[in-house]
Amino acid sequence: MEKSSYNQPKFSYFLKPVINTKPKEEFTPLLAYNYITGNNAKEATMKLRMINDVKFARVFKAANFDYCTFSGLFRKRSDQALISHSGLLCLDFDHLANVDELRSQLLADDYFETVLLFRSPSGNGLKWVIEIDTSQASHAEYFRAVANYIKQAYSVEVDQSGKDISRACFLPHDPNCFLNPKFL
Repeated sequence: MEKSSYNQPKFSYFLKPVINTKPKEEFTPLLAYNYITGNNAKEATMKLRMINDVKFARVFKAANFDYCTFSGLFRKRSDQALISHSGLLCLDFDHLANVDELRSQLLADDYFETVLLFRSPSGNGLKWVIEIDTSQASHAEYFRAVANYIKQAYSVEVDQSGKDISRACFLPHDPNCFLNPKFL
């Protein structure tokens, strides 16, 4: 397989459960895409989507899904243990009325180029990963600005937990995950 000449952002990948705060390895958008579109989390994703109890679903997700910290490489999952920022920001949209409509809108967005876009483990939300330039503004400032833009442009609220650099993002199964072709 030929390697891309594009310098891929690197971030930390962790094995389940979410209480595990020691990263297993470095990931790139391509590795995350391969994980999400592969069968790694297929069974857990199907089981989670059949659970109707919100509290039980939250416990199941925390115990059964590997995760990553898209915004950086970490010695452990903690804002204070950041080794380097990846230049990525992951935005989380929960409880959407129309997942496919927002997916199409985000992919066609005029201001932000999508790195990765995939359905959340529950199936009724999206995870949108975009590039940011932390030499121009801090992670938190970018988060606030993008969240405000999304609310104005699409009338959708962004989950505020994404403002944390070390925020865990569970990796579900989504065969329709989008990866920006420049990362292939």
